[in-house]
Amino acid sequence: MTTVIRTHGIGNLVAIAQQFTLESQVVDVRGFGSGNINDTFLVTLDAPGEQHFILQRINTQVFRQPQLIMQNMRTFTDHVRQRLQHTPLDRRWEVPRVLSTQQAQDYYIDAEGNFWRGISFIAGSQSFDTMQSVEQAQEIGYALGMFHNLISDLPPEKLADTLEGFHITPLYLRHYQEVLATTTPQPSPEVNYCLQFVSDRATFAHILENAKAQGILPLRLMHGDPKINNVMFDTSTHKAVSVIDLDTVKPGLVHYDIGDCLRSGCNPAGEETADWNNVYFDTDLCQGILRGYLSVAQAFLTENDYTYMYDAIRLIAFELGLRFFADYLAGNVYFKVKHPEHNLARAIVQFKLTESIESQETQIRQIIQDMK
Repeated sequence: MTTVIRTHGIGNLVAIAQQFTLESQVVDVRGFGSGNINDTFLVTLDAPGEQHFILQRINTQVFRQPQLIMQNMRTFTDHVRQRLQHTPLDRRWEVPRVLSTQQAQDYYIDAEGNFWRGISFIAGSQSFDTMQSVEQAQEIGYALGMFHNLISDLPPEKLADTLEGFHITPLYLRHYQEVLATTTPQPSPEVNYCLQFVSDRATFAHILENAKAQGILPLRLMHGDPKINNVMFDTSTHKAVSVIDLDTVKPGLVHYDIGDCLRSGCNPAGEETADWNNVYFDTDLCQGILRGYLSVAQAFLTENDYTYMYDAIRLIAFELGLRFFADYLAGNVYFKVKHPEHNLARAIVQFKLTESIESQETQIRQIIQDMK
């Protein structure tokens, strides 16, 4: 699925892309990826070396201080590169580089005030929207574990909070309740299902934030959006080689990442399916992801971290459904949609996934226990 080019013609895009290259000529710019927030393009260069890079227009309605995102990316990627020099690996592992403009800036602001950045392209790699196998699930887990491991010694206060309130489920619940108080949703079986679903789980929304407030779970750095299509795989070895989309790297709980990775990775039907009855949480994939994750993350996890893993898996599926449903009620102002009911359909997928997780609680907790 390619990103829609909304307000810029190709000529403008070429001129903007050219800001991020000194010697090479831009020969092509086309929509790339399937992100819901930023506009992303693949730039092709007439160059003997690196022939591609990623050009993105940051959604400043979502990221109000995009300069902080770039500051975080510099801090984070510099730290990880330093760590990689002293961490012997038996595989390829890359971190996206921030590209400088011709004026030696980390970003470019065009005449219309749009905020653009260039990021290096991970060559010879691809991403997937749904899990292909348990082996791939293990690689997804490894990628997230490697990501957490490489930043486990970077103090959380070194990075700015680029998206305050992100993954704070009680805040999403409060926003939902405010939207609900000011709108009258058109009744339908789907809307009624969602209203009841949220109502039944309102108290559960606080579980991780309460643990953080009580000092049970420590504040660390997290990726913020480690879904399956943000892990890049080497096209020849089929091993994970990078975790991309670093906008939401910020202080938080690693549980949000673990939960989001499992939420997105263990739903074989995918987030956009219209067949809600086929949505389920695959415990074999869950086992694969956790095995890969813990192979590199065990060093910094505590007993309490394991205790709250099941809650994280359940909570993040519920949270995303809550966000989609609230956005549907608000008139689709946050997530890009293809039709007016799109966010309602997305919400139901996540709620059905949550139900599947809840129905397998004993088994999921046993998988976590066996992995320790």
